[in-house]
Amino acid sequence: MFNSWLHVIALIAYLGAVIGLAVMLLPSLSAVEKHEDKVHFLARGLKLYNPLQVGALGIILFSGAFQLTHLKAIYREMFVKQLGFSLGIKLTFAFLLVIFSVYQAMGIGHRFVKRHELGESVTPHELDAVIRRLKGANWCILFLALMTLWFGLRLQS
Repeated sequence: MFNSWLHVIALIAYLGAVIGLAVMLLPSLSAVEKHEDKVHFLARGLKLYNPLQVGALGIILFSGAFQLTHLKAIYREMFVKQLGFSLGIKLTFAFLLVIFSVYQAMGIGHRFVKRHELGESVTPHELDAVIRRLKGANWCILFLALMTLWFGLRLQS
């Protein structure tokens, strides 16, 4: 029971972070006028977002794996026949979700934050490219998260 609640709470935190990036942080950049302030604002926002996203995703993965182990014990030899196909599709989407999430948080966000903290200059063109890649990865993450959630709910019925 604890794993189920932990799974749901981490899922809410994860989706909240991903949606918050798309709805609050990235659109707020257009309200900031000076380029250096935009860079600082985005770096500060990503410094909070990256650990939240990756941490919540890690909790989702581990609590889901614990629940899966429990289901496997209940179904025993019927596990593959009853859940195999749907579970395989869900795990495929979950794998892609992890890849895109880590790419967004570590490949784009973390590198940008470290670059800002080291005092390297970021041109307006480079900032636009970072924002564009963050938005693109975010749309992929939202799609993959919704597909993973949908297949997860199908496993319950």
